[in-house]
Amino acid sequence: MAVLELTDISKHFGAIQAVNGVSLSIERGEAVGLMGDNGAGKSTLVKMIAGNFLPSSGTIRIDGKEVTLHKPVEARRHGIEIVHQDLALCDNLTAAANVFLGRERRRRIGPVSVLDHAGMAKRAGELFRDLKSETRPRDLIRQMSGGQRQAVAIARTMLADAKLVLMDEPTAAISVRQVAEVLNHINHLKAQGISVVLISHRMPDVFEVTDRIIVLRRGRKVADKRTENSSPEEITGLITGAIETV
Repeated sequence: MAVLELTDISKHFGAIQAVNGVSLSIERGEAVGLMGDNGAGKSTLVKMIAGNFLPSSGTIRIDGKEVTLHKPVEARRHGIEIVHQDLALCDNLTAAANVFLGRERRRRIGPVSVLDHAGMAKRAGELFRDLKSETRPRDLIRQMSGGQRQAVAIARTMLADAKLVLMDEPTAAISVRQVAEVLNHINHLKAQGISVVLISHRMPDVFEVTDRIIVLRRGRKVADKRTENSSPEEITGLITGAIETV
C-alpha cells in the first residue's frame, strides 16, 4: 500500500492554474525526486501535501485512507513532515533544543515540572548517531555547518515518527562535503522505511539517492520514471520542454 497517493490533484489561484490534474503515489521507504523549472508547480504541490494549501480538486490518500489536510498540524498527525529550504531553526538554541522544539520533554522535581535538558540531549545524540552525523546536541545552531543544520532538521522529523519527509532544496548553498552528508541522511531515512520527496535543481543529487523522478512542467506531470531508466539529459529535456512527455 502506498504511503501517499494523489489522484487528479489541481490547484488554482483565481485565473492562475498552478497545478493541473497531477496523480502520483509514493511507496514506503521510497525516495522520489520532484523536478521542474521555476513556476512548474513543485512548491504548490508540496504545500498541498504538507497541509498549507487545500487542493481545488482531487483527492489525497495516506495509507489508503482519503484525508483532507486543512493545516500543517493535520499533515504532521498523519506522519508528513517537511524540511524547509531555510530549515526553520532557532540560531540561539542548541541542536537538542531545536530537535525538541514544540515537543519538549519535562520531568518533575518534587511539585515542580522542569525541562528535561539531559534527557533531550541524550535522545538527540542518539538520533545524530543514527544519521552518522558529527552534530553535537549541546552545540548552538549558529556555530554549525550547513550539513549539521540539515541533520538537526532531519532528526526533528525522525523524532516525530514521520512516514513521509518532504525536503525542499536540502543541498542548496552548502559545500560538497556537506552535500554528501545530507545525501547520506536521505539514504538513512529510506533504510528506516521513511519515504522522501526530494525537491531539487541539482541533477547529480537526485540521480544519486532517488528511486524515481517525477517532472512537472507548467503545473502538469510530464514524467514519472525509475531513476535507473532515465538520464540527466532526458530529465533536462522534460524540464525545458525539449521533450514533451514520456
